[in-house]
Amino acid sequence: MDILPIGVLSALVGLIGGLVLGMAARLGDFCTLGALEAAAYGEDQRRIRLWGIVLAVAITGAFVAEAAGWADLTSTFYLTISWNPIGSVVGGLVFGYGMALAGNCGFGALARFGGGDLRSLVVVVVMGIFAFATLSGPLAPLRAALLPQVDATAPQGIAHWLAERSGLAPITFALPVAALFLIWALSYAPLRGDRRKILWGIAAGLAVVWCLVGTTYLSRESLGEVGVEAPSFTAPLGRTILYFMTSTGGGITFSVGLVAGVLAGAFAGSAIRGLFRWEACEDPRELGRQVSGAALMGIGGTVALGCSVGQGISAMSTLAFSAPVTLAAIIAGGLLGLRQLIHGFQPD
Repeated sequence: MDILPIGVLSALVGLIGGLVLGMAARLGDFCTLGALEAAAYGEDQRRIRLWGIVLAVAITGAFVAEAAGWADLTSTFYLTISWNPIGSVVGGLVFGYGMALAGNCGFGALARFGGGDLRSLVVVVVMGIFAFATLSGPLAPLRAALLPQVDATAPQGIAHWLAERSGLAPITFALPVAALFLIWALSYAPLRGDRRKILWGIAAGLAVVWCLVGTTYLSRESLGEVGVEAPSFTAPLGRTILYFMTSTGGGITFSVGLVAGVLAGAFAGSAIRGLFRWEACEDPRELGRQVSGAALMGIGGTVALGCSVGQGISAMSTLAFSAPVTLAAIIAGGLLGLRQLIHGFQPD
């Protein structure tokens, strides 16, 4: 603490977590939209079932860390902001639909940009701008009026809610959920035979736990100056853009380190697999879809309090009320967008 500023230390925590996630994307094919597309149209469920591995590890690790006193899950904003079901559904649907139009979520766009895809840079920048426009910019008053985000009086999590009413520890309710995700994942034989995906799924889940444990430690040491965080890629994109433009805008933080880590990890993973290559957009219509999709993701992710990774993994690792509803809405929006892109917008 005496050697490096607290912000730099939190950025290092994010950097390490981001490195692992970026490599998982490129070496383990960990991607939200790619998983949906492969399952719905490619008849290959390995990538979607991989989420079961990631979630089983993240939930188990998060609640074991909480039981050991290493992680304070109740200090994450997933559990401290009152759950708004309408915000979860609307924000999730908008985010998922935008994800299909853009061809990636925020995390996936970062990973692809790390692999040389310049189109994804456009997605990252536009998504970050619209996230901040919705969070604290010109769209913020409308968001606050329609879907206010207020502090909760009790932890907004399934396991903590059940623990309060039963007198049992939250981990009692979390571990069976993790076990169900693991069983669902490994019941698919093609995934069981793909050790590379399984190992990177475990690594991605542990990256989430690392971020929760690391930021909890720094939060305690800094008396709350650093918040307890886990990976998410909506508002953090905007914070990173502000930092790189001004070196202020909140200074160097966990978010900045996380985004930089994903880029570096994706670059390393692409280089290892020999997949790094520069790509650009040659179709103006494609670019238009990506820009509009990125804008929708920035708005939807802010309303829903997280992206597909932020709600689908980080919030789910805490068993937040919002997580399963938002993830289901993101999946529904993504499938609707994919269907319209593949089959057109004409009714059957």
